[in-house]
Amino acid sequence: SWGALAEVGEAARRAGLLVVADGKRGDVPVTAQAYGQAMVGETETPWGPVPGLGADAFTANPLLGEDAIDVLVEAAKAAGAGVFLLVRTSNPGAARLQDAPLGERPLHEELAALVAERAAELAGQSGLSGMGAVVGATAPQHLGRLRELMPDSIFLVPGIGAQGGKPEELGPALAPGRPASVLVAAARSIAGAADPAAAANQLREAVWALGH
Repeated sequence: SWGALAEVGEAARRAGLLVVADGKRGDVPVTAQAYGQAMVGETETPWGPVPGLGADAFTANPLLGEDAIDVLVEAAKAAGAGVFLLVRTSNPGAARLQDAPLGERPLHEELAALVAERAAELAGQSGLSGMGAVVGATAPQHLGRLRELMPDSIFLVPGIGAQGGKPEELGPALAPGRPASVLVAAARSIAGAADPAAAANQLREAVWALGH
């Protein structure tokens, strides 16, 4: 429920963590605007503003096109938050559509272009942008090219562990000199471990070693 989600978000903030709402939101602009308000903003009502989740970033589906994406980017910009567009997801069925040719390049490269074109709008002081991309670890052959296309974006990388992705294959996803350009998302491999804290620390050390 929304109440449970808000409670988890508050607990994460108390622990000093960033909150990424993996809602994969996307719709026509008027509805996308409401999604942005719910994730990182607030909704005006006759009885005053109703706060949203207050996430630090959220994931979004770009397949509805530029007008819908831009509404979500504006919401993130206004809140000082980030957006991760789905570019090349980790599930096995992703290949049929996301790797399909679109003119002279695969669809996932066109989606990467949508991210890169907006990176400057959410640029941060670190040189990295809050305009990020979901790029799965289960298709590591695409990582280098996608980093080339999106040099300033943080990659949210699912697929490590239970889905078969390996942290040692993530090197091409790192922006040169910027190990923080990759944010690895792992759930089952940590939650299902005998010692979840040890499993999380082991994964963190493996990923961090790639940038040093």
